[in-house]
Amino acid sequence: MVSWGTIKSVLMFFGPMLLPKAIGYYRSFRENAKKPGRPIRPVPPAVSRALGILFIIAVILLIATLPMFLEENIFTKTQSRIQIPVDVLFTRLTAIRPNGLTELDLRLREKLVSLESKLLYLKFGPDAIGNCLFCKADDRRSYYYYTMSSVLTPHVFNLAVLAAATSGMFVGEEGTMWRRFATICSVIIAVVDMSYLSEYDHKSNAKATRLEDLDMFFWRTHTYRYVVLAGLDGLIGWLLYLSSTNRAFVIPVSPAERLETATKVLDSARSKMSAAAVLLNTVNRDEGLRGKADGYWMNETRVMSEIMGEREVVDSVNNTLQSRVNMAAITSDADSYTKNMMGSFQSMEAAA
Repeated sequence: MVSWGTIKSVLMFFGPMLLPKAIGYYRSFRENAKKPGRPIRPVPPAVSRALGILFIIAVILLIATLPMFLEENIFTKTQSRIQIPVDVLFTRLTAIRPNGLTELDLRLREKLVSLESKLLYLKFGPDAIGNCLFCKADDRRSYYYYTMSSVLTPHVFNLAVLAAATSGMFVGEEGTMWRRFATICSVIIAVVDMSYLSEYDHKSNAKATRLEDLDMFFWRTHTYRYVVLAGLDGLIGWLLYLSSTNRAFVIPVSPAERLETATKVLDSARSKMSAAAVLLNTVNRDEGLRGKADGYWMNETRVMSEIMGEREVVDSVNNTLQSRVNMAAITSDADSYTKNMMGSFQSMEAAA
């Protein structure tokens, strides 16, 4: 197992980087939850592609944990204990192989000559024991150095996938905010994985008298490694979904963006007013259109006069004015508005 010293060292190294960032995310989440932020929107197309890539990679990582994709364990295959003589072990293996022993089997037969080599086999797997040319049973660190490449390969591959999924070039601002978090988590997982492999005591299997008591460390960590990486991809995908749809971790609207939005609204209103002025000018200049407009307003005045002259309408208006509308307040507001407007004109004349 990983020693407490290793865990403490990892926490001391990465804690100062992760803790302030976690606190900042939490505070940002609470502040944005209390105030109205940006409206919830559908997933942007770029983020949708990134989520699709992360989902596919996570599924592939989970599929890689299935027994059919794992390296073969000859002890499980032959149902043999760790103390079994090597000749008996490979005799059983030969009996269940229709085409005889493979080249890897023959190399393993030459290497698994002692209990130490069998224990190293359970820790580093068949590839390291059978194919490593510079490894020796009395130097277990040599197997560790040989295995580093195969252990780090899925970590590097997954880091590259996360880098692409959080790239500002391909995803945009929604991805860049999680780029550092994804990188730090990937590095931490890789460091913990390598530390666990380095600190694991392979001799703990020496006293196991039954197959069920053996700790198949190499195959167990392979499964854990790929499941954790798939979980990391799922976590980053979930965070991307929340932030890109403004459901959480919303980036506040900057003053520049607010100013740009207000400018666009004003430009749109000015364009509509200009169009209305052009239309009104056209109507006033055309005799036929001006006549139709005058006819409309004359008819409108006549119809409204007839309606407002009806007894029921008069009673309803009087009732509203007396009981529901504060005419004094309306008059005061109108008077204040008129004074402010006329005062601005007077100040302009005085300045001229």
